[in-house]
Amino acid sequence: MGTRGKVVDLRKLLAERFPQKQLLPGTHLNTGLSFFDEGTGGGLAKGAITELISPKESAGSASLIYALLQAAHRERYFLALIDGQDSFDPQPMGNARLQNLLWVRCRKAAEAIKAADLVLRDGNFPLVIVDLVLNGRDELRKIPQTSWYRLQRLVEVAPTACLALTRQSMISSAQLKIVLENLWTLKTFAEENALSQLRVRLQRSHLHRENGGRRAVGASS
Repeated sequence: MGTRGKVVDLRKLLAERFPQKQLLPGTHLNTGLSFFDEGTGGGLAKGAITELISPKESAGSASLIYALLQAAHRERYFLALIDGQDSFDPQPMGNARLQNLLWVRCRKAAEAIKAADLVLRDGNFPLVIVDLVLNGRDELRKIPQTSWYRLQRLVEVAPTACLALTRQSMISSAQLKIVLENLWTLKTFAEENALSQLRVRLQRSHLHRENGGRRAVGASS
């Protein structure tokens, strides 16, 4: 079977496993996380790529993924996680929450970009997360900007929000760039309200120019 036939079969499988339900209304996908929705102007913009920059190893990006998966389960929509370094640990989530997840396990950034291309073409997922936080800088630099522009063209015609997690700013086509400004310790992870301590800063926005380009928002503000 040729490559095209395999892609068609995979799309059919995705449509059967993750049937498209009634589209969520609005221009933003509300995450239910007040600090995040306030910091992004109402949630994750649909039809756009949002780049979440996590410059520090313990900035809380993994905890944010868990929270977004919980929101998908709560609001009953599907989420696709493109795992660029096969680092996601599903055990803390429980089987019920995992029913709303398509987990694509990759070992290289190039594989993750190809997977994101396929999933965005499918169009059945209100939220697609591309996690490249743990991928090395050398392989990330090899991703041409044309690849990101291609993904942007795919997402802008779909009712989908695409969230790309990176270690440093690297996506020219991202309409929104936000930065996680945390440095968590083992003590932080042990606290019940650890997620509420996340801090995000708006670095650049082509969606809300009236905000002046930079804004700091904390969970407790």
